[in-house]
Amino acid sequence: MNRSGDRRGRHAAGAAVLLAAALTVTGCTAGGSGSTATTPATPSSTGAPTASEAGASADEALAAGIRETVTDRMDEWGLRAVIVRAVRGEQPILTEAFGESMTGVPATTDMHFRNGAVAISYVATALLQLVDEGTVTLDDTLGRWLPDVPNADRVTLGQLGQMTSGYADYVQDAGFLAQLEADPFRQWAPEELAAFGTAQPLIYEPGTNWNYSHTNYVLLGLALEKITGEPMELLLQERVLDPLGLENTRASSTPAIEEPVLHAFTAERRQSLGIPAGTSFLEESTYWNPSWTITRGAIQYTDIVDLTRTARAIGTGELLSPASHDEQLNLDTRGRSSTIDGCSTCFPHSAIYTYGIGVVMMGDWILQNPMFSGTAAVEAYLPDEDISLAVAVTFEETAFDEDGGVPNRATDLFRALAGVVAPGSAPPTR
Repeated sequence: MNRSGDRRGRHAAGAAVLLAAALTVTGCTAGGSGSTATTPATPSSTGAPTASEAGASADEALAAGIRETVTDRMDEWGLRAVIVRAVRGEQPILTEAFGESMTGVPATTDMHFRNGAVAISYVATALLQLVDEGTVTLDDTLGRWLPDVPNADRVTLGQLGQMTSGYADYVQDAGFLAQLEADPFRQWAPEELAAFGTAQPLIYEPGTNWNYSHTNYVLLGLALEKITGEPMELLLQERVLDPLGLENTRASSTPAIEEPVLHAFTAERRQSLGIPAGTSFLEESTYWNPSWTITRGAIQYTDIVDLTRTARAIGTGELLSPASHDEQLNLDTRGRSSTIDGCSTCFPHSAIYTYGIGVVMMGDWILQNPMFSGTAAVEAYLPDEDISLAVAVTFEETAFDEDGGVPNRATDLFRALAGVVAPGSAPPTR
């Protein structure tokens, strides 16, 4: 991977890094340039959702296997903190935090962190609810509501939801990246983001291929506001967050996050700041502005309990009709996705990785796996065994390579933990 491609991939909230995780077991080898020691992976139950959940487990042997896997991977991959929760049905197997949020500050299970692409599944759910209600169809064109957007008369709502529109990803745009890296505290408007993504020609004829593109969900959010006459924050609160009881998931398109906060650190600006290889470098990125990541109202923070609740709700289609849930989990991209020259997030789908409508399918698991600004996470659901699994991770300096890159270790950890909680349903890797 060239330097510019690596730099761009580090910003994608589940884009190029997700492809690397899909194709290999552990992703790239972390080479770190500093000598910061990994925080001892001592579990902390402080701040657990309930007193009983912190110490009790439906299966102590299984909980012990999860702990062992987490502590081993923390040492191996240079993870600063890990928060993990595993649930079978509604019975918790384990809810624990490991490592430190900041030096001398233990991570706890009630800490909040950015959920990134997890909110994509909420936006997709709102879209499919409107389909269930007969307000829209997936075949309606974007141009019906946003006629001034380039190619809007050729792209449908369903194609935006499944990322088969052909719109370029603004996160891969060199001009956008230069501005983002120069000022990670900048407040972005969704209209600005959409302009970067739609200024370029379509990568392919809509519906004929697939590419991970944040542009799709920025446009979809803007369209949903037009369709419903409601701001996205209120729309998602009323249609998704409140019905699911996600009390610790809140919209916050500014750097604000409710305490307690899981702090994040990153070396991803090493190249843009000209930090020489071999020079110790790590930035506190907890309060970098996340407004660039998706459409307004879907820029959120959450906690590990809500993340696990989300996994089961989205995985079972709790808020959708059976027909819409089936459509959300469709495997159509397996037959019409391929690599395209110049598109770093175009690749053929298979059992290793398939994109439905706002969800990722890896083997038998249904999930989302965001990563940006020093935090990575996964929420995943296994229907056959009714298992929900969620992890959130942050990084030590040693996790980053000499260019400031790091693979999505939350995805790697999910794969390892899935093999523990459901040995017969571990996600395929090749």
